[in-house]
Amino acid sequence: MSPTTIENPRGKRPEAAGFTLLEVMIAMAILAIALVAAFQSQSQSISMSGQARFLTTATLLAQGKMAELEALKLESVANDSGDFGEDYPDYAWQVEVADTGQESLKKIRLTVRNERLVTNNAYTLVLYRADLKT
Repeated sequence: MSPTTIENPRGKRPEAAGFTLLEVMIAMAILAIALVAAFQSQSQSISMSGQARFLTTATLLAQGKMAELEALKLESVANDSGDFGEDYPDYAWQVEVADTGQESLKKIRLTVRNERLVTNNAYTLVLYRADLKT
């Protein structure tokens, strides 16, 4: 017997250390499920971040434009549309003025849109304004 050979007391060859094919396949399946969940969560997070950015920007732009409309005399507020210039090139606004059925009350509807977004791209503010002629 050579000094480097180790004999098994049972006379059999020792089992090879390692993983079976089944163990490797189960580990790969668990890893695949975990990665799909992580990527889906990341994608949803990016989408929600974009929507939050739109809502924040559109709200501030709509409030600013509505403040401009409130500063005007009611007779000079009319249906109109436009954009917000170079600072916000993807955003546009539209004003619709309608009667409410009340003699001195007007409904002013302001819609701010982001032209780049495909869905959920509009934010609307509605103001009811009275014409108080004294």
